[in-house]
Amino acid sequence: MSLSDERLIERLCREDEEFKRVFQEHREYERQLQAFAGKTFLTTDEELEVSRLKKLKLKTKDRMYRLLDKHAEKR
Repeated sequence: MSLSDERLIERLCREDEEFKRVFQEHREYERQLQAFAGKTFLTTDEELEVSRLKKLKLKTKDRMYRLLDKHAEKR
């Protein structure tokens, strides 16, 4: 990610409520996944939860990039 992308993300977090919400969701999914990463063994339910979180995280990442593209086009 380039410096200009990082600046755009920072600006959108301040100015665009939808982007801010999606960005925070993405960070929360990452935080939850990190909690599982510290475990040496996952139960079946935990493995399913990790899979679910990864899918949600990917969806939010896709949404963030669509919003970034939309705002980059406006510039």
